[in-house]
Amino acid sequence: MHAANNYTEIPFNLGFRVDHYHLDLDYRVGPNRLKATATLKIEANAHIDRMTLDFADVLGVDAVDADTEIRGTDLDVKRWRQSGRKLRIYFDREIQPEETFTLTVKYSGTPGPVGSRWGELGWEELENGSLVASQPIGAASWFPCDDDPETKARYTITMVTDAPYAVVATGVPKAPEKVGGSRKRWTFESEEPVATYLVTIQVGEFVEIPIECDSVPVTVWAPKELATRIRHDFRDQGHMLDQYAEMFGPYPFPDYRVVVVEDTLEIPLEAQGMSIFGSNHATGEDSWTRLIAHELSHQWFGNSVGITQWRDIWLNEGFACYAEWLWAERSGRRPASEFARHHYDNLLRKPQDLLISDPGPKDMFDDRLYKRGALTVHALRLLLGDDLFFELIQRWTTRNRHSVVDTVDFRAQANRLCRENGITTSHLDTLFEVWLYRSALPAFPVNPSAPGVDPHEAIGGAAKAPASKLGAAITRLGSRISDAAEERADEAVASDNELW
Repeated sequence: MHAANNYTEIPFNLGFRVDHYHLDLDYRVGPNRLKATATLKIEANAHIDRMTLDFADVLGVDAVDADTEIRGTDLDVKRWRQSGRKLRIYFDREIQPEETFTLTVKYSGTPGPVGSRWGELGWEELENGSLVASQPIGAASWFPCDDDPETKARYTITMVTDAPYAVVATGVPKAPEKVGGSRKRWTFESEEPVATYLVTIQVGEFVEIPIECDSVPVTVWAPKELATRIRHDFRDQGHMLDQYAEMFGPYPFPDYRVVVVEDTLEIPLEAQGMSIFGSNHATGEDSWTRLIAHELSHQWFGNSVGITQWRDIWLNEGFACYAEWLWAERSGRRPASEFARHHYDNLLRKPQDLLISDPGPKDMFDDRLYKRGALTVHALRLLLGDDLFFELIQRWTTRNRHSVVDTVDFRAQANRLCRENGITTSHLDTLFEVWLYRSALPAFPVNPSAPGVDPHEAIGGAAKAPASKLGAAITRLGSRISDAAEERADEAVASDNELW
């Protein structure tokens, strides 16, 4: 038995790397039936005569074949077995390190999600179509893969389905082709490497709605009856992308697509080059601008610059949450400091038992991680000043473009910038220590260079209870309602005070 990921508890797949997936899908919406072939281009990095892939038994494997790319040699699959979320494959000989080979898996069945401690993940049948939402371990619900955030690969995805359905998937789309009767083949090619959990496919009766943007093409795919509301609520999506590109560096993908499905979704979702919203997120009243900003920012933080392991998820969610505040600041709503104060006061009333540098699987999607991560970024901005802060962010996103990183990498990048610009790195080390590696909330971040401010107290001091009326209101609410309800109330209070 291989060692397991300590967050997902799923054994690692060892001895190889997948360089490319070709997913050839044939999907019937009405009966929700999928017939598929996955072709994987693989390079061995050890001596192996067997291998495993992540593939839940939601769908059944029909055949597995292998072929080596070394001339004059053969490679065959001796046997295979699908069980326990794994496809186990045994070869007829030992594969050598650096040997490249092709693995072909044919499978079929009724697609659906896989269960997890975070709920059902992966393929989901909708009222009139389907979607895929895989974070963190749902990719194995619909194709055999090495489902770990560190293992990025390139993808070709084709799907044949019936009219009037459109398909939106990861990668640059090609014009759909008729393949007989009312059926069409939709093809998508990703030149940039993708983590498995960020690969997606959406099927529905969509129309394409272009959004003006200077940086890259931006489109929304949605049911026709939602078009008016979408043109209102997503009208700034292109300008938002342009502003983010100015702050964070060039947009890292060829285009950006938003899918709004007919169904109601609890939360929106990001995939590579794409975000997915429910019809409830297109109200025509600008109700969800915060989440529109959040999901877009993940294209820089989480998708292009990915993480090696789930313990570092604050690098994705902390920056995405702070990007919400930056958009509000740039668009003239409120400065980021007001959002920081509001959410800091809220965190003071919540349990302080979370290390955002290693939150554990139970708390990796806890809202406290998102907000405390954003406050960490805000504290860093105050320490560095805006010019150096945005220089750091652009270095981070461009030097790590289409790769994977961890918290140690980010700290090293920040330390290097401080040394280059004569900033005391001990202040930076203290900042990271108190915000990332201690559970107790430190003092509210202020500019340590401001007149009359003790930098040691500003960066590493203890928290003080807030005196704001907003904080007191949240305290009263928190004594009567659950965490989930408190978050909804928090949003309402924030709205009432024109934070948005």
